[in-house]
Amino acid sequence: MRAPLIAANWKMHMTREPAGRLAGDIVRGLAGLDGVQVVLCPPATALDVVARVLAGTPILLGAQTMHWETQGAYTGELSPPMLVDAGCRAVILGHSERRRYFGETDDGVGKKVRAALAHRLVPIACVGERLEEREAGSTDAVVVRQVRAAVAGSDAEALSSLVVAYEPVWAIGTGRHATGREADRVAALIRRTLAESAGPVAGRVRILYGGSVTPGNIGEFLEQPEIDGALVGGASLDAQAFIAIARAACRAGSP
Repeated sequence: MRAPLIAANWKMHMTREPAGRLAGDIVRGLAGLDGVQVVLCPPATALDVVARVLAGTPILLGAQTMHWETQGAYTGELSPPMLVDAGCRAVILGHSERRRYFGETDDGVGKKVRAALAHRLVPIACVGERLEEREAGSTDAVVVRQVRAAVAGSDAEALSSLVVAYEPVWAIGTGRHATGREADRVAALIRRTLAESAGPVAGRVRILYGGSVTPGNIGEFLEQPEIDGALVGGASLDAQAFIAIARAACRAGSP
């Protein structure tokens, strides 16, 4: 059985002090909770503060992006070894906002996934269609293309630690969200696509849903057989909302 995973993407919010407070509130609110893996992904400037708060807890520290090279003349970028040195155990890759505003490509996401796996970071690779692609009936083609690119060149066994987040772009930060049934259909498509490269290992890959996830709608996604958790944006900035989402995932993952 795949363990549920709930990841918080704090995006470009909060300076160091409030980030530390939020992390502390989440740690206290989830104390003693078993059966769900939680990852907090603060902005890069707060990684060290949040790392100290999470030390000695089961909650993992994650970053929001990284470069695929280990070092070099890449002004403003962070390398995999830098993230590991900061205490990171996971990293979000290919988020739609990175693709839209910073020109990240499918090929670049694949390079980042390979680099993350090589440095024992859990890659949370994001895929999803834009509104115009959905309306054109291209959802499946877009998602399959992005998934294939994300895993291209990766060792099949190494992909067992991969996490894929299905985030329909039209649902991110809009208050709109896919139905549980539709999200599960796409998640099943993602798993079939992963099986092309990873074979049976695809059954161990966790697939998350993301896009306006709240305590009120998380249950609709967690009850789906192919969905293993959520990548949470806006609601993760509210400690009580995020704690409620994580607790719901724990209940859903209980036998």
